[in-house]
Amino acid sequence: MNKYAAGLIGGLVATVVQSVIMLMKSGMGLMPQLDVIAMLSTMMGTTTAVAWIAHFMIGAVWGVSFAALASKIPTGPSWVRGMVFLIAPWLAMMVVVMPMAGAGLFGMNMGIMAPMMTLVLHLIFGAVMGFTYAKLARPDDIAWSGHARHA
Repeated sequence: MNKYAAGLIGGLVATVVQSVIMLMKSGMGLMPQLDVIAMLSTMMGTTTAVAWIAHFMIGAVWGVSFAALASKIPTGPSWVRGMVFLIAPWLAMMVVVMPMAGAGLFGMNMGIMAPMMTLVLHLIFGAVMGFTYAKLARPDDIAWSGHARHA
């Protein structure tokens, strides 16, 4: 499978995992104010169903972006590269999306747990995405900067 298709699938698989964790968090009543789908729905002025679709589209975009840039990330297992890659989107969420959603810089209007929980979700997403990507992409399509491929 080419690297972009592998990245797309990696992003979608990671989005499924992240979504299950988000639903479990909500089901347990943890930080109900940190509802990514509700935030997306409000920001987009649309329904919850459309926000879920957007959530998966965003995950797919990050997967394809990872496929394009993976060779630029310093050496390490693919799951670690995925985690490193997802730090930039987390920072963008903290300084752009959270303030736009009314949660303040780094979501601090929701308390210290907001940036911590979203960081953990992004790190899990990155690990799953990177691992899945490495398992699906053809070895000759993955430029690991001359280093051995790690999964």
